[in-house]
Amino acid sequence: MRALPHYLQCKYTATDKLTRLVMVSSRLLLMTVPLIFSSGVHANSPKIKLKPLSLEQAVKQAQTLDPWLTGNIHQQQALEALSIAANTLPDPKVSIGIANIAADSFSFSQEPMTQFQVGVSQLFPRGDTLALMNQQLKTQSMQYPYLRQDRQAQVAVTVGTLWLNAYQMQQSIALIEQNKSLFTQLIDVAEARYSSTIGQAQQQDIVRAELELSRIDDKLVQFNQLKNSYLGQLDQWLTSTNASEFNRQNIKLSSKLPEIELQKKALIMAPAHDANTVLLGYFSEHPSVIALDNKIKATAFDKALAKQKYQPEWGVSASYGYRGDDAFNNSRADLFSLGITFDVPLFTENKQDQELKAAVSKTEAVKTEKQLRLRQLLGSFSATKGRLLQLIKRKALYQDKLLPQFHQQADIALNAYTNDTGDFGDIVRARIDELNAATDFIAITVEQQKLHLALNYVFSQAQPPLSNRQIKSAQLRQE
Repeated sequence: MRALPHYLQCKYTATDKLTRLVMVSSRLLLMTVPLIFSSGVHANSPKIKLKPLSLEQAVKQAQTLDPWLTGNIHQQQALEALSIAANTLPDPKVSIGIANIAADSFSFSQEPMTQFQVGVSQLFPRGDTLALMNQQLKTQSMQYPYLRQDRQAQVAVTVGTLWLNAYQMQQSIALIEQNKSLFTQLIDVAEARYSSTIGQAQQQDIVRAELELSRIDDKLVQFNQLKNSYLGQLDQWLTSTNASEFNRQNIKLSSKLPEIELQKKALIMAPAHDANTVLLGYFSEHPSVIALDNKIKATAFDKALAKQKYQPEWGVSASYGYRGDDAFNNSRADLFSLGITFDVPLFTENKQDQELKAAVSKTEAVKTEKQLRLRQLLGSFSATKGRLLQLIKRKALYQDKLLPQFHQQADIALNAYTNDTGDFGDIVRARIDELNAATDFIAITVEQQKLHLALNYVFSQAQPPLSNRQIKSAQLRQE
């Protein structure tokens, strides 16, 4: 501001009052530009008043309306029902027939061995097969509550990331729209100086300002396109199949960026850690890992079931035979039969032995799934932590150096131009750089919260499963 009186006194004569008035207005207009940048990016006055949707509300809404959770509950209930059915003996078989009837006359009383038979038989599975199948299905159903917990944690990351992406576009659009008038004012200043033939204003200054304004319009279109895309993806998580309360036309995000608390912050920020002990200890309690533990336990029953096939399968049968009177009307004694059947597993080399080997291999294969999952969590943690630590440094660099330096550069370019020692293009470039730095800072701040979401998912801890009554209550609420 100190350069303004000197600029006015030395550059113009008394007869140039009108011209000085133009220049003073232009100078003051340019000097008030930084105030636009310092006004913040959170002021966004929508035409239609809607209740802002916070990140926490979006996550809870998505988790409540997630049909995958309902399907998972039904799968668990199906296995629980099958476990009861599996521990039940096979249904007895009843046979009814006529035996040993004469083929020449089909007379019931002609032959003494002709009889009307009613029989019943019952099979008994090998060894403890029924009890083992019951325990296997129960154990298999125990993984589903942890799968739901993992799904809810994944939904929190997915929906949270979509919300943050849309928030970034929303705030970037607000920032650009607030500063868009700057370049319109630059055009007015350039036109005023060019038409008054004062200073170093040239026609290319006007063209340059108009070009930058068009580029800003293009960036606004791009950001709006991305915002609509993110809101559209967010809409599918917030929409119920029964009634739609949200759609991409009426979602209004909160203007406040949430501060997502980072779990296990001390461990994450520590310069060194023992990944093989401390981290794996946390990851072993992850819902997806606990679900795999139950899957391993359920698969281990295949080995015990395969061993039961070395035992015989037993069967009991009983029948009653009614015989008619003979030709002289003498009564004949009825017949009763009782028998036991069983198979003898003699040829086990190509059947039972191979089935046992298959069960052992299947169990070991599931164990590798757990190892792979632990490695995935460890790799995700290492990669996300590295990104977060570098992003924190970058955020500090923007706050402490880049943003103030860009602002200072813009002021220097403005002072030089008003003293006819600078180029108009320098002002435009400086303001563009300052605007780009502000949008980059928004992106950095949002990215930090997304990384917090990712790290919180990695450190998710399994909770005790809900009871059947609590599950039914949750289903009723969703319906």
